[in-house]
Amino acid sequence: MTRLWLGLLAAAAALCATTAHASDLYGMLRVRDLTPFGILRLDMRPPYALAIEPGEWALEAEFGYQNTWALSPEVERYLISLEPQGRRRLGPAEVQAIRDLPGENYLVDTELASLDLTFHYKFSEHWTGYAIASSLSYHGGFLDGFIENFHDTFGFSTFGRPAVARNEVNIVLDLKSAQVDLHGSPTHGDITDPTFGLRYVGFDMPDGWRLALEGAVKVPIWGRRLLLSTGRTDYGLQASLLKLGAHHGFYVSASGVYYAGSSQPAPQDSQLIPTLLLGYERVLTRRTNLNLQLYASTSVYSHRETDLEELLENKYQLSLGVRHRREHVLFTFAFTENLQNLNNTPDIGFQLGLAYLP
Repeated sequence: MTRLWLGLLAAAAALCATTAHASDLYGMLRVRDLTPFGILRLDMRPPYALAIEPGEWALEAEFGYQNTWALSPEVERYLISLEPQGRRRLGPAEVQAIRDLPGENYLVDTELASLDLTFHYKFSEHWTGYAIASSLSYHGGFLDGFIENFHDTFGFSTFGRPAVARNEVNIVLDLKSAQVDLHGSPTHGDITDPTFGLRYVGFDMPDGWRLALEGAVKVPIWGRRLLLSTGRTDYGLQASLLKLGAHHGFYVSASGVYYAGSSQPAPQDSQLIPTLLLGYERVLTRRTNLNLQLYASTSVYSHRETDLEELLENKYQLSLGVRHRREHVLFTFAFTENLQNLNNTPDIGFQLGLAYLP
């Protein structure tokens, strides 16, 4: 992972050298990791790039939605064997059959929606503070049929999907650290832990370059709640390098988060989680820009909780988005797709964003 990150950083630095003139672009997509395996930890958002004058404020609303079908190889083989019998809701018999499979196993079948409201306030020329209020909900959703049709059209594997009723919630974990069985919506949508952060940009940089440092903390104000809060405080630091040209923007953001761990639904140890974001922005018209973004992060699981490689592997996600500005309002629409390790990240997700700049 370290070699990969160093290679990506070197490639991004080489690309950054191609632009020569500074301009005010919109910056990186303000998306966060929506993976069920780690959604409750602090995840440092990409830096806010639009200009705010001292004493001014800005407000953002980001709606994220994703579909996850993640399962271990033994569960996939078991479900594929059931496909000729048609669809069924998973019940006690199927859950017991999964637990009887050799080794550790899991199935996570859900759609997840998130809403983040972010308030920015610029205290001085170099210091900006922000607060993020978030909410989460888990449900069966509506994307299962679309994804299955897509797989059929392009000849991809079924991954066992046709054996299970569409648009249901099924979370079955049979790990060495826990056994979990959740069906139906495990929790109604509710607010999660708020995040508070501070950003500093007062560095002397060459023309067109910007460097931002920030710190953030996720505070469990309402205590531990199933699939909504770990009940523990997380801390994070992030450094972001931006190269803004006349028609292009290049972005590199690296962060480290102290994740305090979780006790439910499956135990996770406290640890330091590094994350790398690489972004490219291209001006399409006077008001519309295109964004391409790569997200890479380590897993929240360790060998203490499981030996399943799918859960221990790094997470890679690619986002493609379009942003359009009308006066004081910036609109965002983006798709996110998992890369390489398909059983530890969402199959597909999308983001709708709205930023208001008075």
